[in-house]
Order: sequence, then structure tokens, then C-alpha cells
Amino acid sequence: MSDVDISQDGHARPRDTHALGEVILRTEGLTKHYGGVHALEEADFEIRRGEHVAIMGDNGAGKSTFVRQITGVEQRTRGKIWFDGAYVDFEGPLHARHAGIETVFQTLALADHLDVPDNLFLGREKTKWNWLGPFRILDYRAMREDTLKALQKTGVKIPNVRNTIQNMSGGQRQCVAIARTATFHSKLTIMDEPTAALGVQETAQVENIIRTLKDQGEPLILISHNMRQVMDLVDRIVVFRRGRIVANLRKEETDGQDVVAYITGAKTQPAYADAAA
Repeated sequence: MSDVDISQDGHARPRDTHALGEVILRTEGLTKHYGGVHALEEADFEIRRGEHVAIMGDNGAGKSTFVRQITGVEQRTRGKIWFDGAYVDFEGPLHARHAGIETVFQTLALADHLDVPDNLFLGREKTKWNWLGPFRILDYRAMREDTLKALQKTGVKIPNVRNTIQNMSGGQRQCVAIARTATFHSKLTIMDEPTAALGVQETAQVENIIRTLKDQGEPLILISHNMRQVMDLVDRIVVFRRGRIVANLRKEETDGQDVVAYITGAKTQPAYADAAA
């Protein structure tokens, strides 16, 4: 990808890379086929440190497939992925998380029979009395205290953190999943339709979490159908259509009508010369 952008009026200009850090994630030719179904084709993409990028597209456009490839949920058919300056080939989502990618999937990936602290620290449990050799005792008190701090930091309100997830509303479950992602400082956060099933108040909480991540300089990929949300929260919009990236738009240089035109195929030409990236 070049350091020159072609604006929608056709004029070349240097890309402003000083306000953002170096590239944290880059894909080249990322492709996924399910037999004869080509769900993702030659996706070239990048996001820089501190940047918030929205991925938009109609159902079946390849958005979630793209996320599953970069987080190791599925193994790509072909293509290359670089993360934090190194070539990566994640064996699974846990491998990606250990590398620094925190993801909120539409399925949430919560343990229904566990309470909030156990879910926030699932796979990262705090222990005490570590001198017992291979045996460890969970430090429930420390995890509960850290959970309360995390919920306060993110603005998520859970009346009783000792309630199991299965006894919570859909909105509360979603907020727990997002709070878990925001609690641990990651190198990259990915949110796949984080507010699709939420009410107005809970949606506002999630959007505040996203703004907090922006203030902290943490990069984020947001998959959303909510145009108002996207225009309020991100720096750049990448549009997928039929498994391909068809547009790469700076927020300040586009509007909802323009984005919809790319989503529906009414516009087919990339907005930038390097829009496939």
C-alpha cells in the first residue's frame, strides 16, 4: 500500500500517518473458500495503532468470515497476515488472544453457568498460594475486586456480579462480553455487531466503551450495520461486497448515502487507488 491517497475528486495527496501509529494488522490476499463457495476473496487490509475502522456490508458480504480468518477461528484458504510487525498463522482464537487480539463475537462466547468474575477471567484466572507446586487455588476475592473496577471503568452496570450469566438479560450478557474485552489492554480489539441486540441505554454504554478505547489509543475494528454509530465512532470505513473489499473511505470524506451505494453495488469503483487495502 502506498503513502498516497486518491481522494474522491481524483487528486493525489500524502496520507497522514503521523496522527496514527505504525500498522498493527495487515492482510494480503486473504481468501476463504468453503468448497465451491467463495466467501472471501483477495482481501488486502490494514489498520494502524490508534485507528478505529468500521467494516460494513450486507449479510453474506464476507465481514464475519474476514474476522474468523484473522482471529484463527478458521484457517484461511490462502493469504498472509501480519500482526504487530510479525507474520502470524494463528492456530485458534486463544492463540490470537495471547498475541493481543481481543474479540467480541456475535455468539459472545460466555460460560452460562459461571458468574461475571469467572467469565471476565476465563483462561486468565488469578491464583494464590502458588507455592503448592502444580496445584493452584483461585483467588476469587481478587477477581471479584478487579471485576468491579473493570465494570466501573467501562461504565457497565451489573446489579449483582455473582449472578450466573444464564440468569442475565441479553443486554447484560452482551455488556459482560464487551467489558471482558475492554478490561485487558489489548493490541487490537474487534467487535462484531456489538449492539445489534441492545436497547438504547445499553447501546450508549457500549459506544462509551469504544470511545474510551479510542482515548486510550487502542485500535479497534467495528463490524456494524448501524450507520449512525459508524459515522460517530470510527476514522475509516471499509466496505465488503460479495466477499471482496470494494471501498476504503475516510469518514470525513464520505456520508451514509455514499457508503450505502458501495454496499448495494450502485457504486463499484474504489474511492482510493489503494482501496482494496
